[in-house]
Amino acid sequence: MASFPAPAPNSADVGLVGLAVMGTNLALNMADHGFKVAVYNRTPTVTEQVLAENPPAVFGTTGGGLVPAAELKDFVGSIKRPRRIVILVKAGGPTDAVIDSLSPLLERGDLIIDGGNAEWQDTIRREKVLNDRGILFVGSGVSGGELGARFGPSLMPGGKAEAWALLRPVWEAIAAKVDAKSGKPIDGASPGNPVSAPGAVPCTTYIGPGGSGHFVKMVHNGIEYGDMQLICEAYHFMRDVLALPTPEMARIFADWNAGDLDSFLIEITADILRETDKATGRPFVDVVVDAAGQKGTGKWTINAALDMGVPTPTMAEAVFARNISSLKEERVAAAAILKGPEIGTHAHSVGSGDYNWVEAVRDALYCSKICSYAQGFALMNAAGRGNNWGLNLGEIASIFRGGCIIRARFLQKITEAYARRPDLPNLLLDQYFASVIDRSQRHWRAVVARAAVQGVPVPAFASALSYFDAYRSERLPANLLQAQRDYFGAHTYERVDQPRGIFFHLDWPHPERPQVQA
Repeated sequence: MASFPAPAPNSADVGLVGLAVMGTNLALNMADHGFKVAVYNRTPTVTEQVLAENPPAVFGTTGGGLVPAAELKDFVGSIKRPRRIVILVKAGGPTDAVIDSLSPLLERGDLIIDGGNAEWQDTIRREKVLNDRGILFVGSGVSGGELGARFGPSLMPGGKAEAWALLRPVWEAIAAKVDAKSGKPIDGASPGNPVSAPGAVPCTTYIGPGGSGHFVKMVHNGIEYGDMQLICEAYHFMRDVLALPTPEMARIFADWNAGDLDSFLIEITADILRETDKATGRPFVDVVVDAAGQKGTGKWTINAALDMGVPTPTMAEAVFARNISSLKEERVAAAAILKGPEIGTHAHSVGSGDYNWVEAVRDALYCSKICSYAQGFALMNAAGRGNNWGLNLGEIASIFRGGCIIRARFLQKITEAYARRPDLPNLLLDQYFASVIDRSQRHWRAVVARAAVQGVPVPAFASALSYFDAYRSERLPANLLQAQRDYFGAHTYERVDQPRGIFFHLDWPHPERPQVQA
């Protein structure tokens, strides 16, 4: 039996199911902001542990606190109507199981919020089933990891507008906050002491109907994959081509974090590279096996891009880079058989002898980052139009400025770009980003070229550069490709001297190969 009594009816403002790390921290965050939070975990001992580690004194004078329940019926009964219940459990079957257990206990007008990493199509399905029963549903992305959930995440809610109206006071209270003018994150929260900054902007907004919130979170994760791979390629180039010692690379990343590349991921990269392994005295990064894991959201992003016909090659290469890294034993065997150029040879085959390669790598990283984000926002744009979600890309960029894993100074520039032109089809067409690439692409090309000459893989750098070159090309070789398709499959083609949308076919087997209009 649980060591806590059944809660009093209507004693909680909001409920949360699932007290793993993210769920616990989000519950504590809500309590910090003055909410009485009903908490339930299917294993009561987990709830007991959370209560023991977070006694009422943790929340100080905020007025918030935790209201535990051992039984789901008691949990639901303790929440004021209309009920707001957040579920943070494993995506897929476990989420469905929790919803199936909760929904018979709820009443019309109550709200379930799925804060897990759900597939956006699942969110659409769940919303329909629940709405048919009169229960509101929100699928909300939650980004920021353990610390973000505890002290201020970026939150991406999708669902009916009336559901957002019910959730909004909670989500705006607990979200990360940024300065209204600069967009810089406002830090300093601690247990029982949330950020207090009048006029600050919360990192949440209504994304749109249906599965839009989880779709945007999915693309956020795809962008995150790209960001991390690009940083790793900058590290790889400096390590293997420039032969820089790890402490020097830590200093370089710290310097970059003081400029345009200022971001959470650059900051933690510098910190990682400064760390020394206590067991061996070696740089910590050198004792970590080079085989990356993944949870699948990057793959979901690429699948969605393929389904919608939106090119996202840099994010795709980031996923594939993780895949090939996992082939550790195969790579070790291949390294003994397959030979490339000697690292360090042809050192000045690209650029002059006094070329500033560290500056070049920084520029290559920034330009590639622009292209990666351009791909992600183009994918959201296509999904918004295709599903009639009415996505506001500027607002989406603005809520990424704080709390989430991809938070960065750079996102203020994206927010400003969409403020200048809300219908911007691609970030590369914005005056700021176009000017950055114009002045930096010489370095970008030099890094990609030298990496190729010296046999160091930079798939994300290279794919971003190819994306840029393809996007700016008035004429690509797809004319030949389409002729090939017409030759072997009668797939037709358009003519440069005829209006678009009029298709022709050449009768290839016929001796005179006559052209016919399709």
